[in-house]
Amino acid sequence: MKTIHIVIIVILVVIIAVVVTTMSDASTYSDFAEAAKKPGKELHVIGKLNRAKPLEYDAEKDANKFSFYMIDEKGLEKKVVYNNAKPQDFEKSEKVVIIGSMQGDQFIAKSLLLKCPSKYNDKKPDKFQEKAFGN
Repeated sequence: MKTIHIVIIVILVVIIAVVVTTMSDASTYSDFAEAAKKPGKELHVIGKLNRAKPLEYDAEKDANKFSFYMIDEKGLEKKVVYNNAKPQDFEKSEKVVIIGSMQGDQFIAKSLLLKCPSKYNDKKPDKFQEKAFGN
């Protein structure tokens, strides 16, 4: 076997090892039903805040415990516990992405990503002014 063949084989093995390692550590988007089937596995769950149920946060009692109820994209609701301070303007968020895992009947979030309403509106001006530019 020539030296070039050995070098090519070693490079291919390294590339395959990197790809396999990267794929196994990547967390995936999921829902609460799938997260319940894989307790302890870190997943991303997208949903919206259930505004009908209260947010539980008392900075004086425990500043690092915040919980709320979220409805995933398939309509399943779960209690989410976030062991950190409540994010500012959390109530205004349109969508929430929680990253963490199921433990029992609740989702323990390691981090939160919020999609807040846009500060820009979709209104178009009534009429554009026409201007002529000289040459």
